[in-house]
Parts: sequence; structure tokens; C-alpha cells
Amino acid sequence: MGDYNCSNFAVVYTMPEEFLSRNIPYPMSNCDINYDVSEDEMMDTTQGKPFFAATIVIGVVLICIMLVCGIGNFLFIATLARYKKLRNLTNLLIANLAISDFIVAVVCCPFLVDYYVVRQLSWEHGLMLCAAVNYLRTVSLYVSTNALLAIAVDRYLAIVHPLRPRMKYQTAYFLITGVWVVPILISIPSAYFASETIFSHGRSQNKIFCAQIWPVDQQLYYRSYFLFIFGIEFVGPVMIMTMCYARISRELWFKSVPGFQTDQIRKRLRCRRKTVMVLIGILTAYILCWAPYYGYTILRDFYPTIISRDKNSLIVFYIIECIAMSNSMINTFCFVSVKNNTVKYLKKIVLLRWQSAYASNKTGDELDLRTSGMPVTEEVDCIRLK
Repeated sequence: MGDYNCSNFAVVYTMPEEFLSRNIPYPMSNCDINYDVSEDEMMDTTQGKPFFAATIVIGVVLICIMLVCGIGNFLFIATLARYKKLRNLTNLLIANLAISDFIVAVVCCPFLVDYYVVRQLSWEHGLMLCAAVNYLRTVSLYVSTNALLAIAVDRYLAIVHPLRPRMKYQTAYFLITGVWVVPILISIPSAYFASETIFSHGRSQNKIFCAQIWPVDQQLYYRSYFLFIFGIEFVGPVMIMTMCYARISRELWFKSVPGFQTDQIRKRLRCRRKTVMVLIGILTAYILCWAPYYGYTILRDFYPTIISRDKNSLIVFYIIECIAMSNSMINTFCFVSVKNNTVKYLKKIVLLRWQSAYASNKTGDELDLRTSGMPVTEEVDCIRLK
């Protein structure tokens, strides 16, 4: 612990993209150490029933993310790659969200389970993987935010301004490139400042923490960077999405449609309303999941005296992290299972394949025509792909 000095370094677990490794109560700067207590008497806060219960909770959440986001997003991506007729603009934007969550579920979550649950907050995979895992989950968070924003703008243009020409695929691919390039660039500090730090707690085994360490002379840069990230990746997107869905809601619920409404028009209106309700629910879930996380980060990094530094603060942070990370499962369930009904579409494909095995008069080419000819909407105005 003596290697960290108040005048030289501040061990801060900063940046809103970081997860549980950022706020461990004991590896703060030496300013927070009680020098009246010997190192042998310092309690390891990873021991005890509260920490054990929190470990179980975070382990369950991570495993659920691996199962729900891994399997669900894989099915959606595989279906989209197989059938070109599903590749409309909305589904292409959703695919970015699915890919980012899939990467975290398959690549990052196994390491996080080992770090938080198996090894009790001790990193044993080296600095390179420490930086890589932090970087990938940071990029995933910002890609998900940007994808949700792009989906909101796409729905706004399609519903509020239906007579305007739709976005061309060249423009859409340029937008998708921006959805990825911006997070890839602004997430570089999460890898650059990643560090392995060894802490000893008396007679207990040494632990290697994987976290970000910002030098104290760069705290002004950190705070400026955090406010920049907080603005463009949370406040800004939430405000724009809220305005888009408010305008859409006014268009669908409070604006009278001129002329006689046929059954087809009423059905299309119901479908659009149902779709918008799902999207508003996704936005609400995003705010409820990530607002406590950003709020806690602001209090911890800008007003540290407000946050208690005893062992119970770790449990509080675990709960906040569980809420934040669960947002990826909500997105997967809503977009893949509900909105696009991918599982039902795959069942139809499997059924057709199974039937073809017993139909000698059906060739493979006929089967492909049959499956690819399944009707889908050009624009996803209903909850499921028709």
C-alpha cells in the first residue's frame, strides 16, 4: 500500500464505462488509510457474508447476460446474415446493438465471472487482457447508446416525415460506421489507463486489481473527459431520444388523420403505436438502468466525501452495477424476442427444413425459395416481422 502516495498518485476508478473494478473501497489513495491500524489488522473486505451475497448476485447477472445476450443476439445475427429480405434499415441498426452486446457476452463476461466470482476480485490474466476487456465493454456501451439513438431518429423520420425520401443504404452504412468509429476512438483512455495493482491485506492472499489509474496531475483532464463522455453518451442521446419519441407519440396519438380510415390504415396505426411503445419502454429502461450508475460515478469522483468508504459501499456499488449491466438483457429481449420475433421466424425455418427431409419431391432450391419467400414488411412498423 505504501507504493501509492497522496502527493504522487490518486488511485481513482474513473470513467462511466468502467464496471465493478472501479470502486473497490480499500485500494484508494493513502490519504484514506488509517495509519493507526497496522497492515496486518486491515480487514479484507472481500471476506464476509455481505461480499459473498454480492458476489452471488453479480455472478448470476453475468451468467444471465452470457445466456440471454449470447444466444439471443447470435440467433438474430445469424438470421439476418442468412436472409437478405430481413436486412431493412431498422434491422441493420438493431444489428449493431446485437453485435456489441454479443461481443461483451462472449468475450468479456467469462473473464468478469472469473474476476469477480471465482477469484474474488483478483485478476490473473495479465495487463494486456485487462486493458482489452475494459476497452471492449466500454466500446460496447457506447455503441449500444449510439445504436439506440440512431433507431430513434430513424423511427422519427419514418413516422413524422413519411413523405420525405428514406435514408439510402449508402447513407445508412455511413451512419453505422459512425456508430462504431466514435466509440472506438473515445474509449481509448479505458485501455491506456488500465493497470494491474497488487494489494495486500494482512495475512490474506495478495490480490491483483484490474482497474484504471489516473495520475493526480491529470485529474483535470479526467474530469473534463468524464463530463465530455457524460454529455455525448448519456445526456445528449437521452434528450434527443426523448424529443423524438415525444414527437412520434404526438403524431400517432394526438393528431387526427384526415379522410376516411380504412381497416388497413387503422391496423397500420396500431402496429406503429405498439412499436413506439416498445421503443419508449427500451428508452425508459436505459435511463433507469444507467442513471444511477452515472449518478454514483459523479458523486464518487467529484464529491468523494459524500460516498461512504466503509465496506458496505462495495455492496451498494454491486447493486448499481447489476442494474446497469442488466440493460443489455432488456435490449436483447425487446429487440430480438419481441420486436423482431426472431425465435418464431427460426422455428418456421427449422420446420421447413424438417419437412423437406421427408419430402422427396422437394429439392433444396425449392426449399430456399420457400423460406426466402416468407413475407416480411419492408419497414418494421409492427412488433414482429410479418
